[in-house]
Amino acid sequence: MKQKELLIYGRVQGVGFRYFTWKQTKNIGIRGFVKNLNDGSVQVIAKGNTEQLTQFCQILKRGSIFAKVSQIIEKDYLGEVSGEKFYVKY
Repeated sequence: MKQKELLIYGRVQGVGFRYFTWKQTKNIGIRGFVKNLNDGSVQVIAKGNTEQLTQFCQILKRGSIFAKVSQIIEKDYLGEVSGEKFYVKY
């Protein structure tokens, strides 16, 4: 399993983007979390196999109906993703 940190920029706060992200993980099987950052971006920590992560990133690039994703910065995540679910962090 691989772990990625995705920093998503654009109009991604206040438009249901965290819920959209959480909902997408149900179909793909990604574990981890999503949270808003103080700079207006959204952070996603995701754990899955290569195919799952690729599919997930493509969906996030399109964004939800109300969001406008302008940039995604993707990095390997060296921390530990615990648990068997994906959740929204507040």
